[in-house]
Amino acid sequence: MRDIDTMKEYSLEEISEIVGGMLTKVEDVKISRIGPPLLADESTLALALNEDEIDNLSQTKAKAALVPIGVTSELISTIEAERPRLAMMKLLHLFYMPPESTSGIHPTATVHPTAKLGENVSIGPNVVVSRNVSIGKNTKILANTYIGRSVQIGENCLFHPGCNIGDNAIIGNKVILQHGVSIAADGFSFVTENPNNVENARQEGNVKEDNTDQKIYKIPSIGSVVIGDDVEIGANTCIDKGTIENTVIGEQTKIDNLVQIGHNCKIGKGCMIVSQVGIAGSCKIGDRVVIAGQVGMADHIEIGSDSIVMAKAGITRSFPEKSILIGAPAVPRKDFIKQMKTMKKAEDLVNKFKDYEHLLKD
Repeated sequence: MRDIDTMKEYSLEEISEIVGGMLTKVEDVKISRIGPPLLADESTLALALNEDEIDNLSQTKAKAALVPIGVTSELISTIEAERPRLAMMKLLHLFYMPPESTSGIHPTATVHPTAKLGENVSIGPNVVVSRNVSIGKNTKILANTYIGRSVQIGENCLFHPGCNIGDNAIIGNKVILQHGVSIAADGFSFVTENPNNVENARQEGNVKEDNTDQKIYKIPSIGSVVIGDDVEIGANTCIDKGTIENTVIGEQTKIDNLVQIGHNCKIGKGCMIVSQVGIAGSCKIGDRVVIAGQVGMADHIEIGSDSIVMAKAGITRSFPEKSILIGAPAVPRKDFIKQMKTMKKAEDLVNKFKDYEHLLKD
């Protein structure tokens, strides 16, 4: 809920200019909020971006609405937008209230004397900034965040409460870390004295039974994580540091909540990685790749640029650019459709066989 004291009002002309829309004005009105048609009042700009919400305009109390191109109303003012969702994004930025942050360094924060802070940096309650850290101007670090030694953070970043940044990480400008993000924790990397079950299964196709006394040794990670400009990382997502080289997240990539990105991974520019994706170590993802929810990827896999990996796919091998992948194990969508058609034909054949099975028995 917006604070009444900070609430701003905009004319329809101002809003239309901001979103680049076409205004059809029925009457003059000041807009102080946005919302769906059925919850709107006279000061609300109703967002009617799909057919259901457009139908709901007949029941709205709003005096104005944002609608797709070609939708008009004789009863209320409309702002037609060629890309309504893009227009909505601009409106949300207009009405968005950023989280409150400390002005300067909060008394409970611990900032090492060797740390270098740019102009207008905000350090919240209980934040720890370790030695040799550098933080660019206008960056806001909210409560209970830990920043390890020699971390470099760019300008205009926003770290929400409870983030943990490991040693030597490099984070670009305009990066947003949501609550509980973990950057540059040790990678999940281990070795055994003799070939283990996984190695045997890969090489020989079976699991041996003589590994009962096998000891597992941890491989420490001495690399870190490099995050490009304008990246956003969702709540409780973990990005492990590299074993020797750095794990890299390309600029403008957006990562959802609860994602795991393993050590040594290289994620390209402008990627979209949705909730609960797990990417094992040393994978390479090209630019503008979309990975939908609950996708799992084995280690050392490459996915080419401009590919789409559909939800719950299990990626067990590499694929070239512009692939559309589905299934577990994942295959190109065309092959998946062929498999489904083949299974349907097989089902039909089985049903036909059942019709004549008694004849065979006779």
